Amino acid sequence: MNNEEFVLIPEELAIKKPKKELLKIINNKVFNDRVLFELESDFHNIKVIENEIGRFLHYKDTYQAGFIDTNFYKGNLPYINYFLIPYLMNPKIKNILLIGMGSGKIINDFEFLFEDLKSIDVVDLEENIPNIAKNYFGFKESDKFNFILQDGITYLRNNKRKYDLIVVDVANDDGIDSRFLSDEYFKIIKNSLKKDGIFVSNMCASPDFNNKKNKFFTDFFPKYNNFFENNLIFKGNYSDKIYYKCFFDINERVIDITNVIIISSDKNYCLKNNYQKFNNLNIDITNYLRDLQ
Repeated sequence: MNNEEFVLIPEELAIKKPKKELLKIINNKVFNDRVLFELESDFHNIKVIENEIGRFLHYKDTYQAGFIDTNFYKGNLPYINYFLIPYLMNPKIKNILLIGMGSGKIINDFEFLFEDLKSIDVVDLEENIPNIAKNYFGFKESDKFNFILQDGITYLRNNKRKYDLIVVDVANDDGIDSRFLSDEYFKIIKNSLKKDGIFVSNMCASPDFNNKKNKFFTDFFPKYNNFFENNLIFKGNYSDKIYYKCFFDINERVIDITNVIIISSDKNYCLKNNYQKFNNLNIDITNYLRDLQ
């Protein structure tokens, strides 16, 4: 598997078939999209669209980032809020590496939460994304922000810095590139982390974690245990609830796939009850913590 190139396609990881009546609702849903910005770059067909749900960054046919603005929920795409949980593990984080920029809101949230933060390096292949984030998503650039126009794997291979926190969110139009599941990838992640550093990755799987047919947990998750002493797994139940309710007014998960946020470290951290600052971000982090498996 180490030498095989493939794309991990979320839909192919499903175990159960969706309910036909719910799938019909999704397939028939039409959003009143208004294109605010469009650009054909070297890597993506980029659009910023606005509709009755909110404002979103699109690459090809997928939502890459954005803000939901409904009566039920207002804020970042909800799965991204799991990335903030390391604050409850180590509020003294000073140096962060983020691979994949998105709307930039997570960067400003990190700057607000971590009072000792000195730098946040952001690596992305899309050179237009910082300006799009500033112009359409309210991203505020500070002197702590350092944008690096490069492929994430290439950056990690050549990187000499040691980070307190590395966050990787790199699903593309088709799925997750096999390079982000290889032995080399985990080795270069570890080489870029401090001894007590924290690694956060966004993956996907069927929510039936204990099923022997769950391909992600049988074929890929063992890598995390091979390279890290401690792995916290957050099943995206709460983020799925928000997504299906806001976009389709459905009160249950339809597609048998969920975001799986894995927080890894060689240090055995505990999650501290330090929730106050999340209130200023309008995030009830306790709802996300309940998804810890």
